[in-house]
Amino acid sequence: MRISVITATYNSQAFLKTALDSFIAQSYINKELVIVDGKSTDDTLEILASKHQHINTIVSEPDKGIYDALNKGIQLATGDVIGILHSDDFFADENVLAGVKQKFDEDVKLDAVYGDLQYINRENPDKIIRNWISGEYNINNFKRGWMPPHPALFIKKRCFKKFGLYDLGYKSAADYDLILRFLFKHQIETAYLPKVLTKMRVGGLSNRSFKNRLNANREDRMALEKNGVPNPLLVSVLKPLSKIGQFWNKNF
Repeated sequence: MRISVITATYNSQAFLKTALDSFIAQSYINKELVIVDGKSTDDTLEILASKHQHINTIVSEPDKGIYDALNKGIQLATGDVIGILHSDDFFADENVLAGVKQKFDEDVKLDAVYGDLQYINRENPDKIIRNWISGEYNINNFKRGWMPPHPALFIKKRCFKKFGLYDLGYKSAADYDLILRFLFKHQIETAYLPKVLTKMRVGGLSNRSFKNRLNANREDRMALEKNGVPNPLLVSVLKPLSKIGQFWNKNF
C-alpha cells in the first residue's frame, strides 16, 4: 500500500521545513510526497529545492486557493491512500504512516482511517491549545455536529475517483463537505486509530476573525443540507459547541 501525502504551499517559508522533516522521518517506506505550490514569492521554493530528493512531485503555478491545490495534488498522487499535511503542521511522530497502514490492513474493506489531532501554539509547538480526541466511529455522531479532524484523515484514492474532489464553491468548508459526502452520504467504511496523528498550529482560515467564523458557520449549514444531514441549522450550532471540551482536555 502506497500512502500519498499532499502539501499545499503558498509563501509557507515560516514552518515548511518542519512539515517536510516530519514526512521524511516517517518509518513507513512506501510513501509519496506531492507538493502543490501557488507560485510562492518568498523562500518556499528554495526550501523545497533543498529537500527535492524526498519529494516525488512538485508543481508551482497560480491556483484558486488551497482546495484547488489539494485537488491538483490528489490527481497527481499515485498512492492507494491520500493524506493531507498542511505546510504549517507536522506529523506527531515517525510512526504515523506505519500506524495508518496497519489500521487499513486490519480490514480490507476500509476506505478511510482517522485519528486524533492536537492544536498547538503557532510559535511554541510544545504548548497544546486543544486536544481533539475523535473517538470511535459512529455515523450518527454527524447528526450531533461531530466530524473527524481533516488533517488526521486518510482516505483511499478510489473514493475521490468515485465521489469527487473538494468543491471549490466553498471558501472554508470544502473539507467538511467532502467528509460529509464520503462518510455520511455515501457511508464509506471508516475506522478510528486512537492516537495523535498530526499537530496543527492555530490560526486557520475559518477562525481568524468573528466574521470568518460566521461565514464558516453559514458554509457548514450549506454542506449539511447538501449532504442530507437532518436538522442542518441545529447541527451547525452543535458543531462548534462540541469542541469546547477539547480546550480543557490538554493532557492524555
